[in-house]
Amino acid sequence: MKRKLTFLLVLVLIVGLVAGCQQTTPPPEDDEAGELDPLHLVIAHNQTSTDNPYHHGMLKFKEVVEELSEGNITVEVHNGSIGTNESELIEKLSLGAADMVVASPGFMTGIGVEEVDLLALLYLFDDFEHWENAMDGEFGETMAGIINEKTENEFKIMGYWSAGVRNYYGKKPIVVPEDVAGLSIRTQNSVVQQQFWKDVGAIPSSVDWNELYQALQQGVVDSAENDYTNFSQQDHHKTVNGKYISETEHDYTTRLLLMNGNRFDNLPEEQQEWILAAVEEATKVERQITYGMLDESKNKVIEEGGEVNEVDKEAFKAIGIPIQDEFAEENDLVDLLEMIRATK
Repeated sequence: MKRKLTFLLVLVLIVGLVAGCQQTTPPPEDDEAGELDPLHLVIAHNQTSTDNPYHHGMLKFKEVVEELSEGNITVEVHNGSIGTNESELIEKLSLGAADMVVASPGFMTGIGVEEVDLLALLYLFDDFEHWENAMDGEFGETMAGIINEKTENEFKIMGYWSAGVRNYYGKKPIVVPEDVAGLSIRTQNSVVQQQFWKDVGAIPSSVDWNELYQALQQGVVDSAENDYTNFSQQDHHKTVNGKYISETEHDYTTRLLLMNGNRFDNLPEEQQEWILAAVEEATKVERQITYGMLDESKNKVIEEGGEVNEVDKEAFKAIGIPIQDEFAEENDLVDLLEMIRATK
């Protein structure tokens, strides 16, 4: 009897185990398995006005990424409120107090990325189409890789934004380089750019941007150079030495939309895809608004008494090209320079 009871108990256990093995464990709910943690991004530029291309571009980024992610990603846009100097924004990005910022390339030379100085060369691009083709093509991809590698992924290029095209303006119109001889000009603090104006025959001068209106009005400097939007907002065309705008179009200016590469790489793939798609749309908007504002600003300058003339750009280019060649040779950047020249 005991043997029968023992046999039955063993049989029950075996049947139970077999039945248990045949049962399948239900999969976890989708929410448990794949739900993404919410992501909040702080993005910033250094302009205090909201009526500028950077701000419009960032608002577009916010709109698109929040829509694509259905609210999983939220964006906070700052216009000068966490830094009116680019150095402040770069510091915020490095410390994690900002997730994405727009800045000029120049600061990169101070952290060992000398290659970006190539973008400071004058007459590097023929027009906006040439600039876009280069920055969105092989050259831009190569430059982004160099920056990423040399900063050990601290800075990732998300997009290349435009700051317009710069022209000469001064106390008299110029047409050929000889017309600039002996005139002082307020320039950017770039060795290669100051070298260009010296070779043209001008006298480069350092004047703070906020003091330039008075310097032009009082004759401290004879001329300056910038894009229509920037100098018209400061009323430089209304000064004694800023009335004549000669369209040299010597500098198609690049701005970098930056994110910390390690921060980006650690995000889930789906969030990365949303961010990249939103950056693409934001970049289109920023450029379109930049180009449109240049046209509007030019019309404003003319309506308010500024006088605009064309110049012999080939004569100015003839001075700029040798400076490009020499700079590229000295800094082992010939291949990068040729990438730009081959892209039309």
